[in-house]
Amino acid sequence: MITPPFPLETLNLAAPFDVFRGTVPNAWTDWNGHMNVGYYVVAFDHATGQIFNNLGLPYEYTSNRIGMYFVLEAHVNYVSEMKEGDGFRVESQILDHDHKRVHLFHTMFAADDGRLVATNELMLMHIDYATRRSAPWPEWAMARIGAMAAAHGELPRPGQVGSRIGIRKT
Repeated sequence: MITPPFPLETLNLAAPFDVFRGTVPNAWTDWNGHMNVGYYVVAFDHATGQIFNNLGLPYEYTSNRIGMYFVLEAHVNYVSEMKEGDGFRVESQILDHDHKRVHLFHTMFAADDGRLVATNELMLMHIDYATRRSAPWPEWAMARIGAMAAAHGELPRPGQVGSRIGIRKT
């Protein structure tokens, strides 16, 4: 197996993956006094970075010009309001994967009372740095993705997975 030219962190197979924490800064709030919709995506992006660090694809993977990953599709559900100073945590779950893609789901909870705040569903594609085209995950990452996906396979599928936007007719 080819190994990366940077150290890998110890693989965390927690199900769900629950390592990202944050607090809503003033800069993330809007004129309504709550967290702006775009910053939920920023928070989820930080959680994506944490899970990809765990999968053996940290910043050094791109800075060493090996590869990168792109988001192909994203869905966000806003469930509960967050205000400046509110803490939150994000649980992440691999729903599916193949040799080039990962289907990822994040769930944000309020730190104070644990209420559901928002969800984010992502489809990500591995990209070869030189060609900027899709390519298979490196062996070390594929092994980690498979192990984490197996651990997450026992989790219930979140109800928001695959949700569509639309006005329901009554």
